[in-house]
Amino acid sequence: MDKSAESRAWGSVRVLPAPEVRAAARACGFALVGLARAEPLDLRPLVDWLARGYAAGLRAMHQRIPERLDPAAVVPLARTVLVLGIPYGKGDTATPPAPAIARYARGRDYHYAHRDRMRKLRESLREIEPALRTYACVDSGAAMEKAWAERAGLGFIGKNGLVISRSHGSWFTLSLMVLDRAVDAYDSPHPRLCGDCRKCLDACPTEAFPSPGVVDARRCLSYHTVENHGDLPAEVRPKLGPRVFGCDACQEVCPFNQGDLPPGDPRQAPRALGHLSAAEIAALTEAQFDELSTGTPMRRIRYDGLRRNACLSLGSTGGEKDQALLRRLANDPVSSVAEAASWALREIAMR
Repeated sequence: MDKSAESRAWGSVRVLPAPEVRAAARACGFALVGLARAEPLDLRPLVDWLARGYAAGLRAMHQRIPERLDPAAVVPLARTVLVLGIPYGKGDTATPPAPAIARYARGRDYHYAHRDRMRKLRESLREIEPALRTYACVDSGAAMEKAWAERAGLGFIGKNGLVISRSHGSWFTLSLMVLDRAVDAYDSPHPRLCGDCRKCLDACPTEAFPSPGVVDARRCLSYHTVENHGDLPAEVRPKLGPRVFGCDACQEVCPFNQGDLPPGDPRQAPRALGHLSAAEIAALTEAQFDELSTGTPMRRIRYDGLRRNACLSLGSTGGEKDQALLRRLANDPVSSVAEAASWALREIAMR
């Protein structure tokens, strides 16, 4: 459609009131809400990141690139990107002695939380504009949530590649909804506020940041403990420490994540599996895992993947008290678990 035809098509289309859109999003349970014009993102950062191999085994990142960068590729005549955040908080009072599970994963799977609320939000927005067309996604869809969050003013992309809000730090998850309607007021892009600070870069156990704001998944513990279903590289294994699923090292030291931050959404509160240590996770039966992991992000790596991670973690942190468990698991019928347990036993023996 040429510009003049597009202009005529939109001449009688209603512009949505931004306060009503924001109020609807907050009423549906989104604590962070931002609005950005649906203009294409810069192609170069994503293409360069992929070309350097930083996506590791995330093959989906090589697909649907036009849709990732241009909202109009998924919603014709897209006008607005509504960016939404749900905090999970840092102030959990019952955290495990060591951070086996990253904070975002200790409670209900954030994908479900966002999808449930976006369904309600779509209904609310269609009460404002019945003809509204939308595209909603959380994490696994064709969108660059972090780039849009910065453009919509929710926060800025820090040197650790995460979106940081002045009100919530980086302890929140993101989703977005593309609308085929304009709003009467948009948020300004958030300025980057890291300055000279490099605490997150220095805290990374595997030096996974080749440059500020750029994450090399091939070295990232979050990638390897959540997405990597194959063998963990030899150079990564000893760096796991107590971590079994995810890694918060770069978040724990961020100055914006300190102090008295708002609590997390109560529906994201930690569940029993999120409090277990690496040894307790390694000892779980499959029935126990199925019961404890239902509705949590840890279903993603599955029972054997989580046990594999736990054994590798014990290779970094375990001692004599863990050897009996590891010897039993070294004979496990699942080869990845048996290999990880055998490796852990060798690591413990060398200390």
